[in-house]
Amino acid sequence: MSASTKLSNSVKALCFLAETFPEPQSSVSISEKIGVNASKLRKLLSLLAKNDIVESVKGTNGGFILKKSPKKIHLQEIYCSIEDRKAFHLHVNKENGHSVDTTQKFNDYFLGLFADVQVDIEKKMMKISLNSILEQVGIFSAYNK
Repeated sequence: MSASTKLSNSVKALCFLAETFPEPQSSVSISEKIGVNASKLRKLLSLLAKNDIVESVKGTNGGFILKKSPKKIHLQEIYCSIEDRKAFHLHVNKENGHSVDTTQKFNDYFLGLFADVQVDIEKKMMKISLNSILEQVGIFSAYNK
């Protein structure tokens, strides 16, 4: 699953949890609501739980629940919870017919460029809260009652 797909699916799941708060939701009910494979969704929810964004509630009426307010969850936090690498990743290849020196110059150029773009992306993602996404898509958050 690509990073953008994982982020989108995680945000959709979190929005559903905000909408249905304080009732825990099973991964099956979340997956049916947002149209994502339940097994893949469980992996994402597990990562979000490890990072204190959601909580896993045990029992017959258990499931997942938001652990903090949508106002305090931002996209950067979600992204860092589900990804183990930066949005822009350069796979350094030392072949392709170029000399090692030329290849290194290209690699250095793109590593610098990607580092700058990564910083810009992270700054923008920190300004976007889950609550602002809920407002943009017109979902009422029961968390804020």
